[in-house]
Amino acid sequence: MAKGNAVIGQSGGPTSVINQSLVGVIQEVRKSAHIDRLLGARHGVRGIVNEDFVPLNNVPEELLERIAQTPAAALGSTRDKPDAAYCEKIFASFQKNNVRFFFYIGGNDSADTARIVQELAAANRYDLQVFHIPKTIDNDLRVHDHTPGFGSAAKFVAAAIMGDNYDNASLPGIKVDVIMGRNAGFLTAASVLARQHGEDGPHLIYVPEAPLSEEKFLADVDRIYSKKGRCLIAASEGINLPNGKTWAEAMSSNLEKDSHGNIQLSGSGALGDHLAGLITKKLQAPGGKKLRVRADTFGYLQRSFPGFVSETDAREARMVGRVAAQYSTDESRREGSIAMQRKPGEKYEIETIFTSIKNVARDTKHLPAEYIQDGNNITEAFKAYARPIVGPLPVVGTFDELKK
Repeated sequence: MAKGNAVIGQSGGPTSVINQSLVGVIQEVRKSAHIDRLLGARHGVRGIVNEDFVPLNNVPEELLERIAQTPAAALGSTRDKPDAAYCEKIFASFQKNNVRFFFYIGGNDSADTARIVQELAAANRYDLQVFHIPKTIDNDLRVHDHTPGFGSAAKFVAAAIMGDNYDNASLPGIKVDVIMGRNAGFLTAASVLARQHGEDGPHLIYVPEAPLSEEKFLADVDRIYSKKGRCLIAASEGINLPNGKTWAEAMSSNLEKDSHGNIQLSGSGALGDHLAGLITKKLQAPGGKKLRVRADTFGYLQRSFPGFVSETDAREARMVGRVAAQYSTDESRREGSIAMQRKPGEKYEIETIFTSIKNVARDTKHLPAEYIQDGNNITEAFKAYARPIVGPLPVVGTFDELKK
């Protein structure tokens, strides 16, 4: 097989375990002889074009292990969406630096970039193997049972909601928590894991896959508050109206968009404020009193929160990096994504498969309908799916248990 250099880059939103995948590649490459230099591209494809590389062959093992435990992208990330001209520059950099192996850690947009680069190399008969290493807290990659980054972000969400639930019980009122999830509701659905006792919130959970009208939202909140005297709500930032528009789109026609054409949602508290405002304006407490309504947007804190990483997530993130490097020794593997799939049976076990990048690129996997109940709740089936990925959560108690 052809020998040469390799480039590895990180792209898209960082996670708590993305560096585990990076370290997995580095450690595995050291065991083989087909790669001469392993170069880390600073800020993904931008670093490739600018030839801004970090030599990774001789990084001390002790430093590698600390980097693996460090959240966010150690090489820096990027939101650049390469067009044809941009990809030509990537390809030119690869030719100049004799790059024959490209490892790209990212989500579906990153997979699409890897696909374009590989097709360009093939069209020019340039010997290049391209490997997409999965990463996204949204858990929305097709073919994959779940993706590295999701388990740790889900653990953060579940614990944060757990804390907010007891805060809300201490000072009863209505609380709205907006959670990341533009097109897929997996992360918001993980809030259901916060429920350990019968009265625990979140009492209402809204995901993009279940269209939500203003009327239903208000009726749901009114029903829960009337029954419990409080209401904790978990809502995806990408929740949709019945007409197909997102609530965010309906709120403003001048929302900022990124280079991929995505409306900025996570950096704004606008949706939470809007939902809280609707409740304040349209609903009343018994006796006509003003409701106590609050809202928080979890925002970027969900992505790279240290000290609360899922052990399963960290282990699997390292594994997919190692497997990608192992596949690079097989010259018949020209391009592919390292997908995790769950083995059948009661015991949680994962195996990896090699699937074409085309099966992962661009399109989004959605939260299955069997995980959604009545458009405002999440089923027990989702709990069974998510628990082994998220791992143990804090154990809490309430004096209400004395009534049993």
